[in-house]
Amino acid sequence: MSVMKLPGSALLALCLWLGACANLAVNGGETLADTDCASQEAIPWQPVAPSVWVWLPAAEVEVAQGNAGHVAPTAVVVDGGQALVVDPGPSHRHGLRVRESLRCQFGARVTWVVNTHAHAENVLANSAFADLQSTGQLRIGASQATRDGMTRRCPDCLASLTRRVGELAMENTRIVLPDATLETGMVLRVGQRELTVWAVEQGHTEGDLVLWDALHGVLFAGGLVYGHRIPELAQGQVDAWLAALDRLALLPVRELIGATWSRGGGGRPPPAIGSTRGYLGALRSGVLRAMDQGAMAQDTSAVPLPGYSDWAGYVERHGFNVLRAWRELEPVWMEQDAASPARSPGSVQQPRR
Repeated sequence: MSVMKLPGSALLALCLWLGACANLAVNGGETLADTDCASQEAIPWQPVAPSVWVWLPAAEVEVAQGNAGHVAPTAVVVDGGQALVVDPGPSHRHGLRVRESLRCQFGARVTWVVNTHAHAENVLANSAFADLQSTGQLRIGASQATRDGMTRRCPDCLASLTRRVGELAMENTRIVLPDATLETGMVLRVGQRELTVWAVEQGHTEGDLVLWDALHGVLFAGGLVYGHRIPELAQGQVDAWLAALDRLALLPVRELIGATWSRGGGGRPPPAIGSTRGYLGALRSGVLRAMDQGAMAQDTSAVPLPGYSDWAGYVERHGFNVLRAWRELEPVWMEQDAASPARSPGSVQQPRR
């Protein structure tokens, strides 16, 4: 079964809060009356849809000591005293806050943690759930490509993130790999809720996962959809990412949680899909144009995108994205040039969809 074949809410905040209060009543004997809950720092969860909540970063910015690496949303699905966590966050401390908040604020125990892709700010909080994983009380799921990517890169990513945010913020953080391989068509159940898995090869990374809640039109898009931050192309491919975004845009999405939270409606996809596609399409066209004009790959200034210069990470990542896109698109440009010998300098074909 493919997620793209599934058929397609207004938020009812009162119902959400009532549902949360009901869940607080009991969870295997644990309630908010537990004395240790009084000392927990509450998380400002925002209701997205029935049983779906998100913890957003304070701003769309780059990783820094001041944000302790929290630059991507952490989302949860809570139903029937169970919880599924999507992208638990950058550190052991962050993950513990999520875990204890679910117990204390929702009366839920975590049964699933899903890593949508292998980036440090999304997956290093796995360590906060390692004891539950080791005793079989929860599964940590990801694509095989994400597990492989974590195995290769997470040692360096952990060291890099620690340098940027400080040892205190990363205290006790260690690499904990997924133990469940998720593939397209699989269904994850949380209480009575069902989420369908769709795997994307070579989009934002070498292996991204999307979770689709068809009943409520909620899409968990991981790193495939950004807000006003420059997308990271380090392990991705421009054309595959654009193709994935086109498929996402066909879904009847009402609420999208990726690297940002974006709302659709009225038959229109969430605007963050279009803005992410806009940057990647402009990057693709700009690189091909620079090739037409005889620029060299290392001249990243030949592909300026002033319309995106106010996005977070433009200075840090755009030049690198140009280099990555250049490497991918050079064979495409050469094929186009061979097929169109009369093509005039500076002409650019439209981005392939």
